[in-house]
Amino acid sequence: MARYLLRRLAFLLVSLALASVVLFVLLRMLPGDPANALTSVGASPEQIAAARHSIGSDKPLPEQFTHWLGQLAGGDLGTSFVSSLPVGPEVASRLNVTVPLTLAAFALAVVVAVPAGFLAAHKRHTWYGALLNGVSQLGIAVPVFWLGMILIAVFALNAGWLPAGGFPQDGWSEPAEAFRSLVLPIVTIALVMSASLIRYVRSATLDVLGSDYLRTARALGSSFGKAMWHHGLRNASVPVISVLGIELASTLLGAVVVESVYALPGLGSMLATGIAQHDYPVIQGVLFVSTLAVLLIGFAADLVQRIIDPRLRGRLSGGAR
Repeated sequence: MARYLLRRLAFLLVSLALASVVLFVLLRMLPGDPANALTSVGASPEQIAAARHSIGSDKPLPEQFTHWLGQLAGGDLGTSFVSSLPVGPEVASRLNVTVPLTLAAFALAVVVAVPAGFLAAHKRHTWYGALLNGVSQLGIAVPVFWLGMILIAVFALNAGWLPAGGFPQDGWSEPAEAFRSLVLPIVTIALVMSASLIRYVRSATLDVLGSDYLRTARALGSSFGKAMWHHGLRNASVPVISVLGIELASTLLGAVVVESVYALPGLGSMLATGIAQHDYPVIQGVLFVSTLAVLLIGFAADLVQRIIDPRLRGRLSGGAR
C-alpha cells in the first residue's frame, strides 16, 4: 500500500506542477495589461512603465514564473496588484464560504440521489420509476444559474422566507444568519447535481440487478434486501465513487457561478474581481487552490475505490496491475 500511495502522490505532484505551468502561461496569453488597473485613463507611457515595473510584469516570463514558484514553495500565493494585500489570507477567508457551500450541497445531493437512483432502477417498470428517470434527465439540462434565479424569485422575493443573496458581515460568528444565507445556494447546487447522480446510481444499480451473482444469491435463498446488502452494494458503489469524486470537484468549481448569482463572498466573486482587474496574483491564487482541491479529491476517490474493490487491492500492495 505504501508503494501505491507514493506512486499516486508522485502523480499528484506532477499533475499539480503541469497545471501550474499551464495556468501561468495561459494567463499571460490573455489580452490586457495588469498595469492598466494601477493607472488612470490617459496615463502616460512613463506612468504605465512605472506601474509595470512596480508589479514586475516587465520582467521576462521565465523570471516571473520562477518567482511565482518560489512563492508557492514557501506557501505564499503572492500579493494582489490592486489592493497590495496578501492573496493567501484572502483566499482562506473566502474558503469559509465556498467550502461549507460545496460540502453541504454535495451531502444533500448524495442523500437525495442515492435512494432516488436505486428506486428509479428497482422500480423502473412503474410509473414513479419512469417519473424519477424523466425528472433526472430534465434536471441535467437545467442551467444552475437559471434554477438559482427561479428559487430566488419563489422563496426570497415572493415568499420572503429566505434572503435573496449576500452573507453576514461577521460571517460565521452569526451562524443562524450565515446558514440562512446559504440555504438557497445549497439547494440550487444540490438539485442540479443530484439530477446527474441519479442517472449514475440508476445505471450502476441496473448492472447489479442484472448480474449473475445476485441471481445466484437469490436462488440460494437470500432475500432481495440481503442479497443487495451483501453482494450488490459494494459492486454498485465502485463506479459511483469515481463519479462522486468528479461531482464533488465539479461542485467546487461550479460554486463560482452560484456565488455570483447569490452575491456570496466566496472564491467565485474573488476570481471574478481578479479577472476584471487583471490581477494576476489573485487569479493564480484562486485557480491554484481550486486545482489543488480537485486533484486531492481525485486522489481520495481513487484510494477509496481501490479499498472497496477487491479486484484492485493488489495495486494497494504494489502488486501487478
